[in-house]
Amino acid sequence: MGNMKKIVIFGATGMTGSCSLEHAVKAGLKTRAFVRDENKVPEHLKDKVEIFVGDVTNAEQVSHAVSDMDGVVVVLGTRNDLKPTTVLSDGMKNIISAMKKHNVQIVSVCLSAFLFREPEKVPVIFKDLNADHQRMFDLVKACGLNWIACLPPHITELPASPKYTIEYDKSPGPAISKHDLGEFLIKSLDQPEHYQKVCGIATCS
Repeated sequence: MGNMKKIVIFGATGMTGSCSLEHAVKAGLKTRAFVRDENKVPEHLKDKVEIFVGDVTNAEQVSHAVSDMDGVVVVLGTRNDLKPTTVLSDGMKNIISAMKKHNVQIVSVCLSAFLFREPEKVPVIFKDLNADHQRMFDLVKACGLNWIACLPPHITELPASPKYTIEYDKSPGPAISKHDLGEFLIKSLDQPEHYQKVCGIATCS
């Protein structure tokens, strides 16, 4: 990797977050995993990453986690909880503030391909979660940092594919492997062509 040496991953134990964590370690990055529960960090990675236990809604903990990093990866999720929330956008607000405070410029953020649709075309079941993704997205676009907004479609458990597609401002396909998504969130930190771009991602058929 180019200028990236040290990164922090928020949401490092989720389905995609743990793939990002895996890829960051493989890429030789010094990686800090910001997690609520350290027991969820995969056993084989525990001694290879710095585990930082905290809550993304706690501004002080977030600030501490971002200090002295080169880049930030945000893979916050609610697992399968679809009820109304502001945790994701509150967390994003704290992460952006911390980045500005500590002069960290580069952040990749995992959002959702539903943001490419008109709000009324989003399935009702995802309405509330999508509303918080939208708040996150708005914060990211206005932050003035080198952000990469990744809007994945359906995330699958399929193995990594030899090739995945990135398109700006639209979704190039219906699904993406969690491994490919996790890898892109890490690699894009060092790919200035993606800075301040809204990236659709999909596995090539």
